Parts: sequence; C-alpha cells; structure tokens
Amino acid sequence: MPDRDTPLPPVPPSRMVPKKRTRISLVWVIPLAAAAVGGWVALTRILSEGPTITIVFASAEGLEAGKTEIHYNGVTVGTLKTIRLSDDHLRVVATAQMAPKTENFLLDDTRFWVVRPRISGANISGLGTLISGSYVGMEIGHATASRRDFVALDSPPVVAGDTPGRFFMLRTPTLGSLDTGTPLFFRRLQVGEVASYALDDDGGGLSVKVFVKQPYDRYVTAETRFWNASGIDLSLNANGLSVQTQSLLSILIGGIAFETNSGTATGPEAETNTTFTLYDDRTKAFQLAPANPQDIELDFTQSVRGLTAGAPVELRGIPIGEVLQVRAQLNAKTMNFTAPVVIRLDAQRLGVQLEGIDPGADLAVLRRKVIDSLVAHGVRAQLQSGNLLTGALFVAFDFFPDAPPATVDWSHDPPRLPTIPSDLAAIEARAVGIMKKLDEVPYKQIGDDLRLTLAGLNKTMTSARGTLDSTDKLVINADKMVAPDSLLGTELATTLQEVTGAARSLRVLTDYLERHPEALIRGKTEEGKP
Repeated sequence: MPDRDTPLPPVPPSRMVPKKRTRISLVWVIPLAAAAVGGWVALTRILSEGPTITIVFASAEGLEAGKTEIHYNGVTVGTLKTIRLSDDHLRVVATAQMAPKTENFLLDDTRFWVVRPRISGANISGLGTLISGSYVGMEIGHATASRRDFVALDSPPVVAGDTPGRFFMLRTPTLGSLDTGTPLFFRRLQVGEVASYALDDDGGGLSVKVFVKQPYDRYVTAETRFWNASGIDLSLNANGLSVQTQSLLSILIGGIAFETNSGTATGPEAETNTTFTLYDDRTKAFQLAPANPQDIELDFTQSVRGLTAGAPVELRGIPIGEVLQVRAQLNAKTMNFTAPVVIRLDAQRLGVQLEGIDPGADLAVLRRKVIDSLVAHGVRAQLQSGNLLTGALFVAFDFFPDAPPATVDWSHDPPRLPTIPSDLAAIEARAVGIMKKLDEVPYKQIGDDLRLTLAGLNKTMTSARGTLDSTDKLVINADKMVAPDSLLGTELATTLQEVTGAARSLRVLTDYLERHPEALIRGKTEEGKP
C-alpha cells in the first residue's frame, strides 16, 4: 500500500492548443444532397401535374374522388381529386387535377358536364358509361381570358362548339312536343336540331333556340317560315285524303320544318340569332297576313256550341277571316238571350279587284258602300257545321234572296251585320212546330171515340159470328139433301131422266119441222106418220 505522505511528481503546466477547422463537414453532405434531390422531384412533379381547378355540379351522382376522369374528344385530360358539399349544402364542389399542358384549355367559356346514359329527343348518348361508369365531358371555349373555377352544365350540349352552322331563335306560345334534340327538317332532310328552350320572364311564351348545320343555314332568309311538323297532318278535300309527315322520326318525337315563301332562297341570308315565329302548321305559316282587316259583330239567337275563337269565316267556301271572340249577352228589358260573335274580315283574301277607283277615293267609304250593297242583295251570316264528328261550327256568308230586308248597324262598334238561322236551326224550328201541333191533338177524345167504335165493332162481330153459325148449319143441311142416297137425290135423278127424255122428243120434233114446216098448218101427213 503506498504511503499517502509521499509527494507526487510535479505536473507540467497546461496550455491551450487551437483546433484546426474545415469549411464543410462531411456529416452534412448526405442530408443536403437528399434535400436537393427531394426539391427537384417536388418541383418536377408540380410542373408535370398541370393546373388545379374547381367544378360545381348539381349532384355527385356517378362521381367518385380519385376515379372519375375528365375527357376531351375521348382523351383523359384530368381527374377529380376531392368532392365536397358547398357551404349552402345545395351544390357539390369538386376539385380536379388537370393534365400537363392544359392551361390553354381552361378558358372563360369552357364547359363541363357529366356524361351518363341519356335519351333526349332523337339523341341517345352515354351508353358506354353503362360499363365504364360516368365521366366528366369537356368542351374547350374560344375566349381569350383564362379561368380556374367552373359551373358544370345540367345536361350535355346538343351542338358541339366546333360544329359549323348557325343558331336561330323561334318564338312560340307553347312548347308542344318539342324538346332538346328535336330534329329540324328542310324539304324532309334533317339539317339541324333544337339546341335549347327557355320560358319568357313574363310567362307569355317560349324562346326556342335551333341550330342549322352548314351548308343548309344559307337557305334561311328573312322570308323563311318555320312550323311545327310533329305527328301526322291529315286533310280531307275534294282531291281525297291527304297524309303529310316529315319522317317517321317526327311522328315519334316531333320536329320542326322550315321553307322559304318563294320556294327558293333568293334573298340574303338571315343573321345569326335572327328571331322567327314558329307556326302550328305549314298552312298557317304561308297564310297571307291581313292587309286591311276590319272587325264585324254578328248576333246569333241560336246555340253557338262548337264555335270557338279561330274558327274560319268563309264567303261561299272562300276563307275571308276568322272568329275573334264568342260571348253571351242578355237584354235586361226584353230578356232576350243572344250570342254576339266578333269576327275579323280581310276582304283582300277574296282576290277581287275593284276597277274604276279614283286614286284619291276614300277606301273606308268605298268599303262601307260595298258592304251595304251586299247586304241589300241578301248577303247574311249563318252558322254551319264544319265537322260532323266533332260538331265544330264556322261562320259562312252567302246570298239569301228570300231573306227579310235588313241593314248594317254602322252606329255600333264594331259594325253589326244581319244574320240568318242555319238550316239545322230551321229544321229544329220546324220540328218544334210539329211537336207543338202534335201536343194540340185531343188524344183523350180520340181515344174515347175509338173505344166506342171498337165496342160497336165488337157487337157487329158477335152478330156476324151468329150469322156464320146459321150459314154453317144451312150448308150442312144442304149437303145432307143432295147426298147420293137421299130421297131428294133419287127424285132429282128421276126428274133429270124425264127432262132428258123431253129434250130428246123436242129434238125429234124440231128435226121434223125442219123437214116439213107445213106441218104447223096442215098437220102431220100420212108420210110423216110412222
């Protein structure tokens, strides 16, 4: 064990030696290299992913985050990453990651929609999604401003934005059988379709947007007429039954047809989005507009059942106007019920040209003079049946020379023309008169007299029956008297024999007198004796 008191050897004094430093430690090389590589990968991925956009949908039906793709012309250009509800819980907001180099696709008028199986008008689309599932369709716009948030369409656009052609607007009071995708025909050739429709703000009609493809859009001019060609148009006239239709497709789903008034498109082409009127049929589309119409009132005392607004007004079969209004009227003093009918006449539809008119003549005065002259010559308005099946009526003007004299009431507004009951009403009046006369017949008195006559006839028949019984008995007795084995029969046979002998003797005497007529004076000679 060492001695604790033994002193230790002296320790030399310490001094500080400075450490030699390097600029970069080898320990940090690997982390720095890893960070650089990670940054490069991140930057490369960011640059290769493309832009991120948001699309608002009405519903998330058929959409899946991370699976639903965005297609343009059959090529995948993006994928939906997230799907969430909007803040008001009414819509669906989807975030989509677009493919690289698609920045120039995202313009202000670019449109998106969900592609799923749809049947609209004549279009059947999205059948492939029955197997592959729904996807988001895309149509690139033509604007210059870019955009990153969009609202998807509720339905796919009927006409692609790059399809050559033009849009036109049609005005119609009712939509009828029209729908998006309804075909448009020109000379029975399908040249377009209905793109969309919208109800007016005041609810008074609809605006239908139609698309006409090139080169058929050049046939649309200011004189072009559009009409509803849905279903089958049947007409029965002097030439027989006529059936008109554009195609089998228009019968099933409806259609619109157009044509130029002159038959050929000779005028300048109509501008894009020009507004036209959609008529009910081709006849109304090409019907001449009233040049100088005049309203007339007609008072009918008969039933106007079957007469409606729009019914034709004819003069001997020639259309000259239409019915505007049918109403009821009761005279408080006389308690007479009438049915005033307001019609609109267009005399120029008759095609009659008046000759010898001075250039400065007042047409109103001339028209009044012509109407007065026609009424003075027996022209009257009459209700006639236009269809026996439906009971529809129309107003007919004709000449009735035997009609009572009448005049036009020009003081009334509109002027009031005289009327005459229809033939059917006259027949009904005669039938009513006959029924009244039949009601006046004394059926009770006639019945009583007939009863008495029958009683007397019964007595006569009873007496005649007794006479017949007596006659039957007399005949029976006569039969018994003339029977072969009766006494009367034997005596009758003997008498007949005697009569026969007398007749024979008379014949001998007659023969003798023929030979000897002098025997009547001298008597029978010896020669004549036997």
